[in-house]
Amino acid sequence: MKKSIFMVAIASMALVSFSCNKKADVKKSAVQEIIEQAENMSFDELCKKAIEESKNATIKGIGNSSRGKTAGAAFVKYLASIDPSYQGKIEWSQPKNNSIFTTLNVDYKSTNPEYFMTLIQDGNQIESKMMDTGVLRTFVPKEWAEANKLSKSNYPDLLPLQTLNKVFMYNNVGGAKFTNCWDFVYNGASGLYMDVNSELVGKNFLYMLAADKYATWLKNAFDKLPAEKQAFFKPTLDECATLAENFGLESPNAKYGLAFAKLWVQNYNEQTDDGPICNELVTKSAANEFALIVYSKLRSVSETSEASVNNVSVAAYEPGYTGIGGYGYCHYLEVMDSSPYPWTACAFISFMVTKVDGFSAWGKDMGGYSANPILAAENEAKFHHSTAGGTEFPAKNDKGFDWWAGENGGELVIEDPAYCAQVSIDLGDWIDIIRAGR
Repeated sequence: MKKSIFMVAIASMALVSFSCNKKADVKKSAVQEIIEQAENMSFDELCKKAIEESKNATIKGIGNSSRGKTAGAAFVKYLASIDPSYQGKIEWSQPKNNSIFTTLNVDYKSTNPEYFMTLIQDGNQIESKMMDTGVLRTFVPKEWAEANKLSKSNYPDLLPLQTLNKVFMYNNVGGAKFTNCWDFVYNGASGLYMDVNSELVGKNFLYMLAADKYATWLKNAFDKLPAEKQAFFKPTLDECATLAENFGLESPNAKYGLAFAKLWVQNYNEQTDDGPICNELVTKSAANEFALIVYSKLRSVSETSEASVNNVSVAAYEPGYTGIGGYGYCHYLEVMDSSPYPWTACAFISFMVTKVDGFSAWGKDMGGYSANPILAAENEAKFHHSTAGGTEFPAKNDKGFDWWAGENGGELVIEDPAYCAQVSIDLGDWIDIIRAGR
């Protein structure tokens, strides 16, 4: 296996993969030519183009988030505020069970493509199945690039709408305490988790644990464990030291990442979705259970005598907690290379990543962080996530992306598409074998 090259750059509020030398196409497609022009235009100029292009059209978007429908309605309303005669409509679909890649490929090859853009997750598959094959093209809005102080030479390969976090939470009703991330894989511990092959961003999380930054965070947490717990993990660490060498992993601490991944995969309690996991975790009857789920699920908890946000603790928020607090992954916004409405796609994407009204479909809840620092600040000023829970529900007071991603904060493991793509061939099969043989 090729040696891993870990390249992570910060686009202010999100970590995304950057490529200084983008792949050169022999001949640019029509959509690429439009994107090239659009990247030099303001949002207002793009909106005028969108109105001309889709004034009476029904345009179809597709994505991993159903909230694209809400954002689409806000976008159409915005265009109509500029030109009251605008009658365009956006229809939105959300494929299930990882079928979005097949759906996009089929549409791309169709003689009459329908989808104009997509909101999509899983950087690993996006790179290999969508970008390398030319199905999707990245448009970087002028205002977004300016907010992140980026020149064209270091535009991101993929444009992030937001980074989402999945965090370790545990039910505190029975007095359980998890003070170190290794507690979640200690001696048969079994956390509630979506299966890694039903939501592949969870698999990307496990790949990232072998990267030097995160493997080192795990080593540092391991070093703080008492001797008896270190002894429990030693056989697995010894086994994984050999595996790390065989896989050609560069980090001297890769064995810690592989050991954590192996023990997690062997023991997690497979669930179908984060919503039901959260609904169970917050009940009194779930005493001492724990999970790794989307942080924002706490927003929808209905307070009853049996269920409460206060029945759970966010591990990374607890005093004295050590180690990784969860992982982060992006929703990316991309233009179909076969888009029937490319100007409208560019304007819609710009709306979502530069305007509060465009981002608010997601930004109204905690646990979603814009990669535009100006928009992120405006969004916080509008919704006040850092104090949303107050003293009544402190678990809902979001400390923000900078804290979550920091070494002295939540130590969030951030998905890097390029790294995931490099190690997935070996580590993906390894993870599947571990899960099948548990």
